[in-house]
Amino acid sequence: MSRWFSLPLPLPVPWPMAVAIFVTIWWILLFAVLPFGVQSQHETAEIVPGSDPGAPIAPRLLAKALWTTAISVLAFVALMWLISATA
Repeated sequence: MSRWFSLPLPLPVPWPMAVAIFVTIWWILLFAVLPFGVQSQHETAEIVPGSDPGAPIAPRLLAKALWTTAISVLAFVALMWLISATA
């Protein structure tokens, strides 16, 4: 393997597979995290004319992406540990 792909942590799966697994975990957890803390315009009675009443007031997407990344890293590390422990 070339020096470009050598990182200090060995993985129980090839690097392209590890990246694919991480991205899959990240997307699944993003959809799980998105509903947390969302208030719709209908719930707060602050409906902007021309918008859907169910639209969120402040979706806080950056904070949710950061939380998703943190949780995904933990889930990925746990999965890689599980794979290496059972191999």
